[in-house]
Amino acid sequence: MRRDHRARVPRPLPRIAVALTAALLIALAPPPAHAADLSPRSDAAALLRHHEEARARVERLRAEHAPRDVVRAADRRRWALRGELWNLLRGWQRASGDPVAVDPSGRAGHCPVVPRRMRRAAHPGAGSGTRSWTAPTRSYRLSAGYRARGDHWAGRHTGQDFAVPSGTPVHAVGPGTVRITTCGDGYGNQVLVRHPGGYFTQYAHLSRIAVRAGQRVLAGQRVGSSGATGNATGPHVHFEVRITPYLGSAVPPLPWLRQKAVRIGR
Repeated sequence: MRRDHRARVPRPLPRIAVALTAALLIALAPPPAHAADLSPRSDAAALLRHHEEARARVERLRAEHAPRDVVRAADRRRWALRGELWNLLRGWQRASGDPVAVDPSGRAGHCPVVPRRMRRAAHPGAGSGTRSWTAPTRSYRLSAGYRARGDHWAGRHTGQDFAVPSGTPVHAVGPGTVRITTCGDGYGNQVLVRHPGGYFTQYAHLSRIAVRAGQRVLAGQRVGSSGATGNATGPHVHFEVRITPYLGSAVPPLPWLRQKAVRIGR
């Protein structure tokens, strides 16, 4: 007599086994495509916030006439935070191909420059000592502001736009040294100037560049001409203040200028 063979129905796994299996699958799953970008961005934002808090503390201690060694210790802390932010952003921007990180002189991009014969005449009176800080251009209209939202930016706007006709002279807002002149990304033709105290100012979307990397400039000296190069819908100057030369370290530009006694109109 043949014996009937019934199919064996597998017993359900215990709940703990199901939970452990699910956890293992999640752990082994590849991260989202954008996950690698989130960590540097969030780390940079935290370092930027800590740096500005440290800077405010240094200024407060100086205003309170705190002991010199206390002020120096607080200032060392600020510079240490800036160094961490600098190293983080430099590696991140090099990996992304940012021209500021990979082509700071602009030679690879063959950036357009103001003819040499026009440079001296472009900034008469610069260096006369009558001004220490100034606005980045003249006869402007303020357009997109810092942290504004818009379809043209992946996140928030990182600077202040000064709407002016194309070809309008663009000036260094204060004394410093030209750190970078480059082109080829969303900022178009751009110049970055390093100022005393470690801050950088950026002048972007220029039609032409009037300075070279390593050149010392004074307040009011021409660094270029306004334009609409890069990610721009019309001629303007994108003005940005950064703690480092790299994208991701911007601070509010108009309050920074006001601290320098620069009056910015509407």
